[in-house]
Amino acid sequence: MSTTFKATIEHVNHTTSRATVRTHTFLVDRGLARGGFDLGPAGGEYMLVSLGGCFTSHLLAAIRAREAAMTNVKVALTGTLDSSPECFTAFTVDVTADCGDPDLARKLITVAERACQVMNTLRQVAPIAISYQGVPIESAVAVA
Repeated sequence: MSTTFKATIEHVNHTTSRATVRTHTFLVDRGLARGGFDLGPAGGEYMLVSLGGCFTSHLLAAIRAREAAMTNVKVALTGTLDSSPECFTAFTVDVTADCGDPDLARKLITVAERACQVMNTLRQVAPIAISYQGVPIESAVAVA
């Protein structure tokens, strides 16, 4: 059965918009260098937040479900823009955490990678390199 997410975007002023998802409201804006007011992240930056938020949510769920000893989880993301018209051509996801068992950490990261809807979607158009503590993890998901 399919699931539908909804968002509403309203123009506020100049380059600033207000996004609403469920009961959450946040601003979207261009940076000063692009003629905006820098009142919120740009849409492309929210794509990184979406990727990182979805992946991290699944990683934390995998940790909780297994009662794994993995704490202080941090996920750093980058997105590379290129091409004409401009689009994301690559992403990196680097996970750091306190975990005495690196093999367990990599297993949990692989579980999250497989479950992350945003990652599964973006991987159809751009490669996503995943690492743990800076060491690359071979992707467990086939690229289309």
